[in-house]
Amino acid sequence: MVFSWQGGEPTLLGLDFFKKVVALQKKYCPPHVRCENDLQTNGTLLDNNWCKFLYEYNFLVGLSIDGPKHLHDLYRKDKSGQGSFDSVFRAAKLLKKYKVNFATLSCVNRVTAKHPLAVYRFLRDKVGTKRIQFIPIVEPVSFRNVAPQHWDERLMPTLGTDRARPGTAGSVVEEWSVDPDDWGEFLCRVFDEFCQKDVGKIYVNYFEAAVETWMGHVSPLCTQSPMCGKGLALEHDGSVYACDHYVYPEYRAGNILEKSLSEMAFSKRQEKFGKMKEGMLPDRCRKCAYEFTCFGECPKNRFIKTPEGEIGLNYLCSGWKKFFSHIDQPLQSIVRGAGESVIKDVRTFAADHWQPERQQ
Repeated sequence: MVFSWQGGEPTLLGLDFFKKVVALQKKYCPPHVRCENDLQTNGTLLDNNWCKFLYEYNFLVGLSIDGPKHLHDLYRKDKSGQGSFDSVFRAAKLLKKYKVNFATLSCVNRVTAKHPLAVYRFLRDKVGTKRIQFIPIVEPVSFRNVAPQHWDERLMPTLGTDRARPGTAGSVVEEWSVDPDDWGEFLCRVFDEFCQKDVGKIYVNYFEAAVETWMGHVSPLCTQSPMCGKGLALEHDGSVYACDHYVYPEYRAGNILEKSLSEMAFSKRQEKFGKMKEGMLPDRCRKCAYEFTCFGECPKNRFIKTPEGEIGLNYLCSGWKKFFSHIDQPLQSIVRGAGESVIKDVRTFAADHWQPERQQ
């Protein structure tokens, strides 16, 4: 049983709260069940006591850090408007000092996407992480009050038009959102560096998942598998939502004070939500050579139109296609057997150092 602690910022609950959590887990967890915890944090509150606790109870920590100081501090600021890099980098050193199992999670935005190798090399060489997760930042201008799949179809831009890019007049996304083509280029450049130097040494979420799908397996990432809906979100008031990207009234499944979590997780409504991912794919996606490894990516990003006028295309479509085209031949070579040692290295590393990715 996995408890994933996310926010906001979960460390604001205080260390005593989490000490109580592990005590309750020990008291109530059935003998045949193992309780595990992961914690996604910006790291600014971590200190020696926190890190001792995280190590003792084997928490998997995701540390949010977006790259070197000049890139991280663009959007990661504290309440006084100052950049948070120094505090976060200090936290990374503490996590390493206390041998806490941690990964970095880096948001790729409109600016950082243009500096792929600076970001990757910083995480690898300066932070010293062996596990790297990238998340593309995509936020429609309406995200504050309009739930995914409830967008006005008349306002959806067409793939490749100016409105389907950040920083343009009438753009459908906030200005900090990553440009689709820049996202694809970011992944391509990092992939090349990874292949040259880091196979079997560094885990990058999208690269390892791609190896699996090229081998004919279902992606371990919910965003690129045919079905989603397994990562429900539990809010502080007990409300449960279909996904942590769908915390809107339209996707509220209930409250744990009124229903059991299993009742909500296995409901017909949640099943319908999970199957919506593949069921609502545009024809353009179904005809795409890379449907098997993409499945339209996350439904929360499907707010543009195909050139044929069909709704529900993913905002990042052109970037994903650029990336998949770039890695196609290398991964085909691996699958054909030319890279059996590479597959072995990847799987051995993942088994020894990683747990299945959990929804952020």
